Order: sequence, then structure tokens, then C-alpha cells
Amino acid sequence: MYMNDLKSFFASLILMIAPMLIFSQDKGSPNEHHEVELLIQKMFDGMREADSAKVASVFGKEVNMYTSFTNQQGEKVIKKGALSSFLIAIGTPHDQIWDEKIWNTKIEIDGGIAQVWTDYAFYVGTDFSHCGVDAFHLIKDGAEGWKIVHLMDTRRSNDCEITNK
Repeated sequence: MYMNDLKSFFASLILMIAPMLIFSQDKGSPNEHHEVELLIQKMFDGMREADSAKVASVFGKEVNMYTSFTNQQGEKVIKKGALSSFLIAIGTPHDQIWDEKIWNTKIEIDGGIAQVWTDYAFYVGTDFSHCGVDAFHLIKDGAEGWKIVHLMDTRRSNDCEITNK
């Protein structure tokens, strides 16, 4: 009798654990994490270099961009942007380097999608402009590799906890 109870227990345990193993997430290989990290860094390098072609190369064919900020009336605003406007701004000659420093970066990968969440501080030359969080969604196209398809950021000029990055 004891043996049947033990068999039932293990059968139940296997039935409970099996779905977790079957549907467990692929957290991405260390190589994939590195590829995503390099792609994000390439975008920021392109911004510093005012190289709109380099920046454009990290984005997919269809991109959604949004910025969240608080306006002068204290209201939360979500503003839709456009990749074309972003690229024009990057490529338009400017006297100062646009330098976005990032830290506390978290990368999550499951199959062909990735998510990156990172704190940032944006500088025009050496002058602090604003800070916030960048949130990226990427897809992996077999032929082209990882591409950013969604970018959203928050922006504020106060209450910034900036690291020495």
C-alpha cells in the first residue's frame, strides 16, 4: 500500500513539474546578451559621433518611439516620436557631443525577442541635460540579427540619481 502512495506522489509531482520544464523561458545565451548589449552601445556611439547611418543600422523596418515626461503644468505626457526625426536630429551638425551615459542595464531574452531597461543621463558636451530610463524592445531577424523595434524613454531634469559612468 505504501508503494502505491509513493508512486502516486511521484506521478503527481512529475505532472506538476513537467509543464514548467516544457514552457520554461529561454533566457538567451551569454552570446545573445552580448550581441544585444553591443547593439545598444552602437546606437549610443552613433549618437556621440553624430552618425545617423550608424544609429539607423540598429533599428528595424518598423519602429515605435515614445517619450514620457511631466510638462510645465505638472501633467504626465506621452509623446510619440518618429525614427526619421530622431535620425535627422542626430545627423544635423551640432557644436557639442550628445553623450548618453547608461548604467544599471537589464537585458531579458526569450526566443527571438529581447527587452533592455537601463538608467541614463544625457549630456550636451559636458553639460547635464536630463535623465531617466530607456526601455528597448528588440527582435532577432535571422538575416540581420537583433534590431530595435520599440524605444521608450522617460525624461526629467531633477531627482536624478546619476552614477559616475
